[in-house]
Amino acid sequence: MHLAAANERLALKVSLTPGQAGDAPQGRELIGKLKPPRKNCPLAMDCAYEGNQTRRLARRRGFNPVVPPNPRRKRPWKYSKRLYRRRNEVERLIRRLKGFRAVFTRYDKLDVMYMGGVYFALALICVNTP
Repeated sequence: MHLAAANERLALKVSLTPGQAGDAPQGRELIGKLKPPRKNCPLAMDCAYEGNQTRRLARRRGFNPVVPPNPRRKRPWKYSKRLYRRRNEVERLIRRLKGFRAVFTRYDKLDVMYMGGVYFALALICVNTP
């Protein structure tokens, strides 16, 4: 499952993917589904999404990609460490989401039933988080 979130309470897009699917292609698909921002909006991403193709797509869509470069890159780029630290808000949302047993264990055989549980859990998180 891939998740794009605004903060620790609000998920913007969720997509369900096979376990063997790579992160970068799925992340690009998710970025393509996001509504373009009104201004240059920071997009804090995990290190799995630091590839040139993913960053280029994010820029074309109107986002400012905030992701640290791989230390072995010949020409690393600068990024805002302050903005990158905010990525933990998404991690906190995922931690809260995994607090729901049905989401964590994935007993549902059908994707539609599982995603129904995920959306229900996200709704509860959005409403109940102070």
